[in-house]
Amino acid sequence: MAAVAVTFHSSRLKKLVCALLAAPLMSIAAEDAAHQKIAEANPSAGGFDASTAERFAKLALACVHKEYPNKISHVLNSDADVASPCKLTPAFCGCYDWHSSVHGHWLLVRLLRTFPDASFAKAARDALKESLTAENLKKEAAYLRGEGRASFERPYGLAWLLQLCAELREWEDPQAREMLANLKPLEDAAVERLRTWLPKLSHPVRIGEHDQTAFALGLIIDYARGKNDEGLAKLATDSARKFFLADKNCPLAYEPSGEDFLSPCLGEADVMRRVLTQADFAKWLAQFLPQIPRTPTADWLPVAISPDPSDPKLAHLDGLNLSRAWMLEGILSSLPADDPRRPTLASAAEAHRRAGLASVTGEHYEGGHWLGSFAVYLTTQRGINK
Repeated sequence: MAAVAVTFHSSRLKKLVCALLAAPLMSIAAEDAAHQKIAEANPSAGGFDASTAERFAKLALACVHKEYPNKISHVLNSDADVASPCKLTPAFCGCYDWHSSVHGHWLLVRLLRTFPDASFAKAARDALKESLTAENLKKEAAYLRGEGRASFERPYGLAWLLQLCAELREWEDPQAREMLANLKPLEDAAVERLRTWLPKLSHPVRIGEHDQTAFALGLIIDYARGKNDEGLAKLATDSARKFFLADKNCPLAYEPSGEDFLSPCLGEADVMRRVLTQADFAKWLAQFLPQIPRTPTADWLPVAISPDPSDPKLAHLDGLNLSRAWMLEGILSSLPADDPRRPTLASAAEAHRRAGLASVTGEHYEGGHWLGSFAVYLTTQRGINK
């Protein structure tokens, strides 16, 4: 093959070099602009306002009285126990399962307190009134106390029930007071169940799903302190110390498991910030999660991506981003202002917040029946602001 002579003109060469250098910068600028447009079009990407609250409220309103599909956790003692979900647990028989129904009702109460004059307020009040009747909740309490149900919704669903009670207790509203009074038999049964169980729990459950001990303890502590229940608060905080105070080098690199919606490592840190002083927590965290970088970097805790949001278990990873975000924010809230880990934690919290909120679409009922509650817990900072 004959050689081909190539002649470069200096002016053209300069233009080519400039174009090559500018291309990645233009790409970054375009990406930033696209992210800005997404944030402006979708307030949930970064902020929280009445329109976003309405979107979350609609998810709960669409499911709190939707009996089917339903995944019940029900022990049969005889043929007499064969019944539909709304016969078994008439207050909390929607939203696919009992605990999701409970925190779906909590979502409505939380949003009513936050946006009392919103367009969804009347529908939310009507839905709560329909569910939380004295008759329904007496049946719920009787069901919980039934034979063979010692482990029913323990601890996850029971902890969410206490959050519902806490939300109503803090709300200065006549309807809230009536609903809280109606809930008392079930509230008492749940507290009794947890008081009996915690002293017998010999080891914490360190998984990323419903049975996780750390997450439930955090909700129980918040409830007990809000109610001034010193006995339950002591039991829960003592349990956290017993289980977690000596822990070191949590294997964060092993997370997530394929069906996690809670982080075992961050969940533990989030409960320990509730029981330790600021100085003690900062020291404990250095031993427990030494891998937290001192300079912001994205690769130490990548956001999770659900491979199939229509799969009931694989959709859990969308919720993991939301719960990681609120746990990271909780950890941040308990560190000194000059702690060098703060920028890294804040950056990771924001990345997980955006990824998590973007997944709350309601497109698939497998995620739509519960992700709204996680989004509201995060955006209203329920575990931080009192």
